[in-house]
Amino acid sequence: MMGMISPSMQISDHSTQNAPGKLGFWMCLALVMGTMIGSGVFLLPASLAPLGWNAVIGWIVTIFGTLCMVLVFARLARDMPGGSGPYSYAAAAFGPGAGFIVAWSFWIGVWVTVAALAVAVASNLSSLFPIIAADPRVSASVALGVIWLLTALNCLGVREAGKVQLLTMMLKIIPLAGAVILAAWLLGSGGVTPPPLAEVAPISLSGISSAAALTLFAFLGFESALAVGDRVERPEVNVPRATVIGAIATGIIYLFACSAVTMLMPVADVARSNAPFATFFAAFVSPAAGQAVALFAAIAALGSLNGNVLQQGEVLTPLAHSGMLPAWFALQSSRGTPVRVHLLSSSLASLLVLANFTKGIAGLFKFMALVTTSVTIIFYMAGVLAALKFERSGRIGTSRGFAALTVISLVYAAWAFYGAGLEASLWSLLMTATGIPIYLFMTRSRPAQQPAE
Repeated sequence: MMGMISPSMQISDHSTQNAPGKLGFWMCLALVMGTMIGSGVFLLPASLAPLGWNAVIGWIVTIFGTLCMVLVFARLARDMPGGSGPYSYAAAAFGPGAGFIVAWSFWIGVWVTVAALAVAVASNLSSLFPIIAADPRVSASVALGVIWLLTALNCLGVREAGKVQLLTMMLKIIPLAGAVILAAWLLGSGGVTPPPLAEVAPISLSGISSAAALTLFAFLGFESALAVGDRVERPEVNVPRATVIGAIATGIIYLFACSAVTMLMPVADVARSNAPFATFFAAFVSPAAGQAVALFAAIAALGSLNGNVLQQGEVLTPLAHSGMLPAWFALQSSRGTPVRVHLLSSSLASLLVLANFTKGIAGLFKFMALVTTSVTIIFYMAGVLAALKFERSGRIGTSRGFAALTVISLVYAAWAFYGAGLEASLWSLLMTATGIPIYLFMTRSRPAQQPAE
């Protein structure tokens, strides 16, 4: 059975870690922050505003819980360097079946993210073109158009994706940093009085849970450096450092930028906005500034979407090469791109958009964010459970403090999964479960296809 673990699920040998062309610390840090800072943070204030102080507490809880998970994965990266992150650890701890299901869950999370990011692009463009928000069919059409445009580009073999990602990364930071600076100036000059958040919604466990589930969406991707551990210089040092520093820096940016929007504007204005940061700048600077921020956010979402479309085509290929998926998934075009997997993944993302477009553009994004979070939590929980097993076996270094971190991480992940709500959680479980019959079929048919020598 262990021979069926794909190359992407194995912990790499230390002898290859200093090969030329590997990523150093700064590139790892850019990868972590660039992956985490997507379009979600630009739209979250609309979903968080009705929660009042629950949203602020939710951010703090999410930052704390995420950092606990980050530290757990950082220890795994230090003591078991290389490999492909949490699904590598699941395979090493619980066998190829668990590794397959976690990898399958990760792939689902990627194409669900593609659907969410496409909706985010449409949402931000609606500030420039109001017809997008006025008709759900138009917003769904824009989202689908963006998905298939970038799918086509990736199928053709786009070679400049790295440059695009770097450019969009810089564009993401501008409106976030600008919101913090503008809020500080408004408060310092007395130019605005924050509305009383206590009157919006009472502080409650359910309200904080909902906020924590939503805010976790903005932290998805902190594991990106772990997922490319085989390509990192000194992964036992650079991956943990980049992951921890990147998560802390991003969390601080999120807390101040989103709180600036939700605390300085009337709740009703934020809640009904399809582009909250654009609305914030339009209200306190000028309508032209708001449109510029909306364009920045849309371009940033396109960059994140492009990265996820590229990733969705790569996740299943190693599984197919190892015989854990049909060979159909392994076939590539003459340009070396997994066109079939791209078409399958984007079709599923499109179906998810079409099945839920009647929720409206804001409701659609909120639903996508919750489903994505629920699916990815499965991915995180598997890594934390693997850490618990490795602790008991002595495979990784441990202490009472680290043992406490793993337990807190597990409790936090389960709580966030609950906070996502029944509908999103059921969607995530059902989609993940679709991988079970595929794995069983492949394991039973494999001996007949590839008899042992």
